[in-house]
Amino acid sequence: MNTINREDMLALTRRMTVKRTSITRIAGSYMDQEGFIDGTFNTSFLRLSPADREKNLAIAKAIPFAETNKTLRRYEFSPERMGNGSMWQLLMGIRSCALKNDALLDVFYEKIAESYRASGDYAVYLFHDRYDIPAKAADHERLGESEQMFEYIIGAICPVSGDYEAGMPEWGFLFPAFEDGGALLNGMEVYCRDGKNGRELEELF
Repeated sequence: MNTINREDMLALTRRMTVKRTSITRIAGSYMDQEGFIDGTFNTSFLRLSPADREKNLAIAKAIPFAETNKTLRRYEFSPERMGNGSMWQLLMGIRSCALKNDALLDVFYEKIAESYRASGDYAVYLFHDRYDIPAKAADHERLGESEQMFEYIIGAICPVSGDYEAGMPEWGFLFPAFEDGGALLNGMEVYCRDGKNGRELEELF
């Protein structure tokens, strides 16, 4: 398991403000403790109210902003876990459609429900983002024009209380992994707040 460069994660989180965010879409599912779906949503991020954008950005940001190589760790898919019908293939499909294929999302929610052991109702959130990576000179000074784009999704599982009010994530991921200014397609950054449910979900991936 390779280590994560903290600066890579900070480059993503610095942009996660209401004014600067490039997140394009948010989707999710509300689940009861047994994993049955109570409802789903899927919308353009910019259609949210400023207050909802700020609240949901806090959830998304909690994953890459977590303590690197402690609560946020690099997970790499073995070749046998990247074939047809794999979770890797499903995540690649969700990323490429930018969360616009509800059938793929439903399969993802069902797979999470099969493995996640909840202590109460919870929500599964998915965010899609495109980060224009700024070009840098040899001395790492920013040149301004972007050279390439990093397209990725963030997933988060949050406890839910009251009227679908989500708390901060207990588990989550960033896919694909971000390394040296680009995508590491066979990797993902996995967040686990306190080790809870981590083993069960890692087996899923």
